[in-house]
Amino acid sequence: MEMDKLKPKQSAFITRVGGDGALRHHLLDMGLTPGTEITLQKIAPMGDPIQIEVRGYELTLRLDEAKKIEIENIHERKVVADSKPQRHKSIPHPRVGELGEANDYHIHDESKALPKDSKLTFALAGNQNCGKTTLFNQLTGANQHVGNFPGVTVDRKDGTIKNHPEATVTDLPGIYSLSPYSSEEIVTRDFLIKDKPSGIINIVDASNLERNLCLTMQLMELGIPMVLALNMMDEVRENGGSIRVNELEQILGIPVIPISAVKNEGIDELVSHALHVARFMEKPGRIDFCTDSVDKKDPVGAVHRCIHAVVHMIEPEAKQSGLPLRFAATKLIENDVPIEKLLNLTDDKKQAFEHIVSVMEDETGLDREAAISNMRFSFIEKMCQKTVVRPHESKEHKRSMKIDRLLTGKYTAIPCFIAIMALIFVMTFNLVGAWLSDLMSLGVDSVISLIDNALTAVQINPVVHSLVVDGICNGVGSVISFLPTIVTLFFFLSILEDTGYMARVAFVMDKLLRKIGLSGRSFVPMLIGFGCSVPAIMSTRTLSSERDRKMTILLTPFMSCSAKLPIYSLIISVFFPRQYQALVMVGLYIFGIICAIIYALILKSTKFKGEPVPFVMELPNYRLPSAKSVVHLIWEKAKGFIEKAFTIIFVASIIIWFLQTFDAKFNVAESPEQSLLAMIGSLVAPIFAPLGFGDWRVSTALITGFTAKESVVSTLTVLMGGNAELVSTLFTPFTAAVFLVFTLLYTPCVAAIATVKREMGGTKAAVATVIIQCAIAWCVAFLIHAVGLAFGLA
Repeated sequence: MEMDKLKPKQSAFITRVGGDGALRHHLLDMGLTPGTEITLQKIAPMGDPIQIEVRGYELTLRLDEAKKIEIENIHERKVVADSKPQRHKSIPHPRVGELGEANDYHIHDESKALPKDSKLTFALAGNQNCGKTTLFNQLTGANQHVGNFPGVTVDRKDGTIKNHPEATVTDLPGIYSLSPYSSEEIVTRDFLIKDKPSGIINIVDASNLERNLCLTMQLMELGIPMVLALNMMDEVRENGGSIRVNELEQILGIPVIPISAVKNEGIDELVSHALHVARFMEKPGRIDFCTDSVDKKDPVGAVHRCIHAVVHMIEPEAKQSGLPLRFAATKLIENDVPIEKLLNLTDDKKQAFEHIVSVMEDETGLDREAAISNMRFSFIEKMCQKTVVRPHESKEHKRSMKIDRLLTGKYTAIPCFIAIMALIFVMTFNLVGAWLSDLMSLGVDSVISLIDNALTAVQINPVVHSLVVDGICNGVGSVISFLPTIVTLFFFLSILEDTGYMARVAFVMDKLLRKIGLSGRSFVPMLIGFGCSVPAIMSTRTLSSERDRKMTILLTPFMSCSAKLPIYSLIISVFFPRQYQALVMVGLYIFGIICAIIYALILKSTKFKGEPVPFVMELPNYRLPSAKSVVHLIWEKAKGFIEKAFTIIFVASIIIWFLQTFDAKFNVAESPEQSLLAMIGSLVAPIFAPLGFGDWRVSTALITGFTAKESVVSTLTVLMGGNAELVSTLFTPFTAAVFLVFTLLYTPCVAAIATVKREMGGTKAAVATVIIQCAIAWCVAFLIHAVGLAFGLA
């Protein structure tokens, strides 16, 4: 029987994972190994994908993938917690609560240690949704910067550990394995093997060790000094569970430190141990995770013999290529192509290797990939039986299941999503955000007035006075006024992301997005696009399919970013009654989505033919985001917006003022129509005349929008002599609506286009994006204007 035949709340045991390639390997790494019990929790509202529980966490699969997994022994699962958890007998261990300092644990031999002032580098590695980013922020505070890994487009965050200027830590992408399934896994592996950090800080979710320790075992095979951070230990304790930290440490042979990254508990102890293992180069005490057994019925024993035979055979090649021996052997057995190329075995050794592997497969009854995964999870299961006192069902999981009955329910999921998004837009554009923006506008106007009066009082040169007030202050001030609206939008989007709701939206929307050629995972980048196109485009890196990634990038500009809010707010406030302003704003966003759907269908049937990437994704428990992380995110976005206002928009305002103030002979223009700007704008204006806004001032503003969308407002404000409401002289209500549609759809800003160039791999793709977006915007606006003319609206 196949998994897709299961009914909700039914459980079964996996007998075989079918299929082939990277997806099958990924499923095995996620814990879907033969003999594993799974439970079907839910079917998505549209009938596909499904949500299963495996090894204590929730995973989504499409029915197409589920059909490839064979199961047996269908039953109703009963979950029984360990009764009467007993605290294990205390043995000396560094700072797990009431015990000794770190110095009591480690063996000190200064002759073998690095000098105390040596530079140390750490890799922070862990699964997704284990609190890695929170721990990174606790370790580094504000001492961090974001870059890229060399040669790829995956984010790299580096920071200096607080109070330890000699130690830097790199926040690696969240991964489940060191197998090359996604770009994140590839860059993580390359960083660990090629950059050779001084140590690894491996963070795991203490409430779900079975899933997390699979990556831990692979990291330990690298032979790099390492500490294990058991995060969320506060949740484990609150739910009646316990982890025998000392026994876990003894089995693994590395320091194990219980922490709570959110509550900043255990961080100092973690840093102390990390610095020590790195400085004294204390490698993991164990890298062999299989038992040596002569019993031919023991599959793990067969794997053990296979690994050790391969280790002896490839030792010279591994040493020459700089690969850790045990790691290279297990990855070679797993059919890891990049590792195979690096080892470059001779034909004789390849034949010998294939013979060794075929013997193992015959003895285990499993193929090579399943055999290695089975070995890892068998070790983890036995270790967890010895070290983990299982709690009752966690409060977080109970809460998540109750919330999901509503937010991912068959009849309630879509209405809830629409209601949540509507609430966000109303709060952003009509209540909180709008009210705060009005207050900000009053403050900005007061400051500009003070500056104006001061310059008038000192009788400064009229040209300089005009530059400062009409150019810089009005230009920058008109954009700064919208900062609260943008911050409010990012606040709500960060709440959706940090609580875990965005993953549910992807689960609900997967089947719908498949109709336009994408997977549910593409929904998250596009949703982020409502905040800013740059991080939205960058977040497509989580998509393992190149086809899906590029297609999502091309569709993201249709999701109206927050930088366009000042344009919408200005035009809507001037031309539409207040009671309809929120409705018009929401209408613009919906229209952008409709255009994206049409464009996606065109791409699906032309350039991007094929099937979307498989939908394999973990659904984390709902968690309230920490106030610190939300404030940190909002501050980063606000700081970025202010920096843009005082750099790009500042320069653009000065340039616009200069071109508007002087004529072709660089004399002060007698009227705006005689200025340099009017000459330039008049050359471009005929392009927009068929759309109903052929005024040179409008075309000039749209050109400046290439640098930053906020510049459209600052330019119009400068050209209107500081009074933005005078834009009413440039449009009729109908042509204003056409103008809004054009700004909705035309090219993203320079920063977004630069990101497209980096992600799509060349200038050609970036230029094509600009041309296509402008062409689409012009054609759609022309069509709307033509219809309006036909009905007498224009």
